[in-house]
Amino acid sequence: MKIGCPKEIKPQEFRVGMTPNAAFEAVKNGHSVIIEAGAGAGAGFEDTDYETVGATIIGTAAEIFAAADMIVKVKEPQAVERKMLREGQILFTYLHLAPDPEQTKDLLASGATCIAYETVTDRSGGLPLLAPMSEVAGRLAPQVGAWTLQKANGGRGVLMGGVPGVGPAKVVVIGGGVVGTHAARIAAGMGADVTVLDRSLPRMRYLDDVYGGTFKTSFASAGNTIELAREADMIIGAVLVPGAAAPKLISRAQLSELKPGAALVDVAIDQGGCFETSRATTHQDPIYEVDGVMHYCVANMPGAVSRTSTIALGNATMPFMIALANKGWKQACADDAHLLAGLNVHAGQITYEAVGQALGMDYITAEQAIA
Repeated sequence: MKIGCPKEIKPQEFRVGMTPNAAFEAVKNGHSVIIEAGAGAGAGFEDTDYETVGATIIGTAAEIFAAADMIVKVKEPQAVERKMLREGQILFTYLHLAPDPEQTKDLLASGATCIAYETVTDRSGGLPLLAPMSEVAGRLAPQVGAWTLQKANGGRGVLMGGVPGVGPAKVVVIGGGVVGTHAARIAAGMGADVTVLDRSLPRMRYLDDVYGGTFKTSFASAGNTIELAREADMIIGAVLVPGAAAPKLISRAQLSELKPGAALVDVAIDQGGCFETSRATTHQDPIYEVDGVMHYCVANMPGAVSRTSTIALGNATMPFMIALANKGWKQACADDAHLLAGLNVHAGQITYEAVGQALGMDYITAEQAIA
């Protein structure tokens, strides 16, 4: 199979879909790899790093899309990239289709087979291709939130750890999954007073057993959420419904109940965001204010630490990419129900229920697609 990796063109996206190590594995398995010139530069990989392991450097994205059987990326294809997809081609990347009808329509029109990192599963019910970036985003969230809290950036002017005689910032993390746990650990490590909200009692028991001395847990009822939010200096939204639009947990009307200059960090923005007033921003212009409350809603947070993120993502995606190349998408998905769960679009049809329901569009099951 000919595997192509174009340079990411989303604003301030410095990651790359394939590391040189991943390219080496593909070549070792008998496949040819074509990389757009400069694609890895933002993550610290030179063209020569790819050439050394047997990949070929190609000048333009158009040539990559025209020649490759499978396109491997990081972020969802932008409009200009979607026009270059073709029937029968495999697209393997993050898609986040539920809040993005325009992208979905373009992918359906292309006839391509689109497998989304964020809905591939594992034996424990986890999301192994989302987890590395969730870990990165979770650890970044308190860091960018602390920056947002600085007065010069419009925040409350509160230091995360306080100082002797002055209490620390109060941080509420909504969601106790991968993002929330990593966010809470880092925020607590910065000296903040941290509470994690979740609806799963088993998850809260686990967090309390493991991190009971580090941060607190509380049940995420609507009343409890807003009660804690009123006292918070920073609120980190870390709720995920796999493949579906994120639930809105704080409404615009409730912003008036929050502290002036409080920081909302919405890590769920790729799935539409979990605050009603969230809208996607970029690393170049990351924050905005609504009703006196600061919002940080960068849609590709891990891109800020592109080398760490690229290597972590490459480690996770590589085995699935090799399976797709070795067997073809249909056999690879037939052999692995967890990879099959990643199939979101095939031959002009939505093949993931949560996406179809979120967009109000017809869908079939992934099992029907491979049949």
